[in-house]
Amino acid sequence: MSKKIIAIDMDDTICHLIPKAIHYHNIMYPDLPLTLEQIVSFDLSGIWHPACTDDLFFGRPGLYEELDIFDEYTVEEIRRMTADYDVIIVTAARPSSVAEKWRWLQRHLPFIPFENFFVAKRKYLLGFDLLIDDGPHNILAARDTGKQTILIPRPWNAGIQQDFVLKDSWKGMNELVRSMLG
Repeated sequence: MSKKIIAIDMDDTICHLIPKAIHYHNIMYPDLPLTLEQIVSFDLSGIWHPACTDDLFFGRPGLYEELDIFDEYTVEEIRRMTADYDVIIVTAARPSSVAEKWRWLQRHLPFIPFENFFVAKRKYLLGFDLLIDDGPHNILAARDTGKQTILIPRPWNAGIQQDFVLKDSWKGMNELVRSMLG
């Protein structure tokens, strides 16, 4: 019998991308500092420094290898999930960041094999039973295709939080997944 598939996003779900990108933005542009609370959508062009670009904000070499783990429970909860489920990591990535993301994953979650690492912007196209993600577009699309979802609450998904199962820590995530999938 095949295991159910749990798809887990990387950025701002198992590691903190936006806080680290804000940190570097604020070093480069101290005259217009950003805060996490200002990030209320994925379109940052209206709030970051006028000289900043998507490539500068998200394309800094080495950025994805510097990211902090989401919380102290993340690794163990994902490890526990792998006993009962086929856990895949699904991340949107620019080509230059794919190797960095893989190296980060191997440093922090070395029990996730390469064949369970997927790079995809349109995650809903993949076959999975449950998605854990922070991106409103990913969560909405997964729900619309009949998939179970857990939303990691962040300022940029505040507008849809009332419609989804929320989990702001990885503590107890395995139990939540088990209760949702039966």
